[in-house]
Amino acid sequence: MAMPCGFVPVVRTATMLALTLEEFMVELNDGAIKNVGPNNKAVTAKLFDVESAEAREFGDKRVKLVFEDEDDNEIQISLFPDDVQKIVDDIDALEDESAVFD
Repeated sequence: MAMPCGFVPVVRTATMLALTLEEFMVELNDGAIKNVGPNNKAVTAKLFDVESAEAREFGDKRVKLVFEDEDDNEIQISLFPDDVQKIVDDIDALEDESAVFD
């Protein structure tokens, strides 16, 4: 049986992990999940109420950012150093210009 999925939010009581799945279809067959259709799928993940965040080396040329909430939901992002520097610059600008860091 094929099941198309549009917007699928996953909400927990203390924290929230929201997933948006687009052009996503899977087949459930005897408890197994199988990809159905073309490879044009996209997903957006949002993790709120992050309890821990860290940056570490990932391979020879990337930095991995890892974010986790109290329910052990985790998002990992691998970036090249230029992309990390852009984020650092954005945060520096926020520290100077925004009330967020007051």
